[in-house]
Amino acid sequence: MRILLVNPPNSGRSIPEERYGISSLKQIFRGEPLGLETLAGNLDSHSLRILDLKIEPDGLVSELERFSPDLVAFTAMTCEANAVVRLAATVKECARARVVVGGVHASCDPEFFNQANFDWIVVGLGKQSLRELVDALEGEQSTENIPGVAPVRPGQPLVWQPRNFDRRDLVADCSPRYDLVEQYRPHYHLQTLGLQMGLVASAAGCPYDCSFCSIAPLTRGHYISASVDTVVRDIHCLDQTPVIRLVDANTFGSPQHARLLADAIAKSGLRKQFLADVRADTVVRHPELMRLWQEIGLRAVIIGFEEIDDGALGAMNKECSATLNREAIAILHDLGLTIVGDFIVSPDYDEVQFDRLADFVRQEQIELPMFTVMTPLPGTRLYQELQSRICIHDLDFYTLTNSVLPTYLDEELFYQRYAALLQDGHHKARV
Repeated sequence: MRILLVNPPNSGRSIPEERYGISSLKQIFRGEPLGLETLAGNLDSHSLRILDLKIEPDGLVSELERFSPDLVAFTAMTCEANAVVRLAATVKECARARVVVGGVHASCDPEFFNQANFDWIVVGLGKQSLRELVDALEGEQSTENIPGVAPVRPGQPLVWQPRNFDRRDLVADCSPRYDLVEQYRPHYHLQTLGLQMGLVASAAGCPYDCSFCSIAPLTRGHYISASVDTVVRDIHCLDQTPVIRLVDANTFGSPQHARLLADAIAKSGLRKQFLADVRADTVVRHPELMRLWQEIGLRAVIIGFEEIDDGALGAMNKECSATLNREAIAILHDLGLTIVGDFIVSPDYDEVQFDRLADFVRQEQIELPMFTVMTPLPGTRLYQELQSRICIHDLDFYTLTNSVLPTYLDEELFYQRYAALLQDGHHKARV
């Protein structure tokens, strides 16, 4: 089969820019579509292409004409969902291809895509599910009972067999098809910091259940570590890329696995710099693990502090504390590791809370603070809790830099304060 895998264009809209002329969070990292590369790795017997519309935003029609695919597969974050619906309509108008959609939004809210422009929805990890769908199509077999694949039923509720995810769904013997985006690779970098970066996954899912997070539906709550040999192999595939971003929701979710991986990287002779996600409590409980990774090239950690007081952290089910956050910061500074700190700004913030957050970032010397606006993404517990308060339902605004809830402050003042956080935090940013 001829299969076209499509990464949608940058699609989100900005309230502060559109209403008030205020510059919101700018994209400072343009990353390769690792999810699509991973899917392609398990489709090696087929003719494949990846189209990255974040690089070629107007490239779909010409690619359909050149490649004439039998199947077009889209991925989508929540803020890209509307764009993917429009792109799927274009496929149906311009080609005879069937259309499948997967990714975060399809896994969290599959009913959104239950419409005529699509044929199937992949719910959760798709590397094996998509392969089973393709095999059924090629063999002219029924696609009704493939675990994790929902046939579209416009006007009726979706019916599908949930998939019980485990390590077999990672299909370890098939590495990502990094070669399919080689023409785009010069574009995959931290734009403001001048870092060229490649993406590697060492795990899927997360062992925690924060109320705002959309990771859990991808694996139905399971945390699945890839084998050490698999991760080392995938890093070797990016031999010309100096910096590797481990894109797991929690690279150190299994400290034992992280130790084994660090030992294997050291023995392999790989000379890379790494960026990885870690929780504050993991840093405090396992400082020796952080030191081990620093010795093999860990350059920076992405750490979700989210909030700076225990009440707000508890409301998120974060299972962490403000004291632990400060302890983790001290340990990471002692090790010389750069901290990319994630913070969530509540629409309920008043000016005092904005001031406290800005002071915390300065006092704790967070090298690259990342500020998002609390957003109840469909499919999360936070969405269920706040659904009655949501005042903006257009998913184009679910970029994590807009408030889809009413703000406590005057809306323009809220965005002025939010923009000031971003400007101050990124003025001397480094990784």
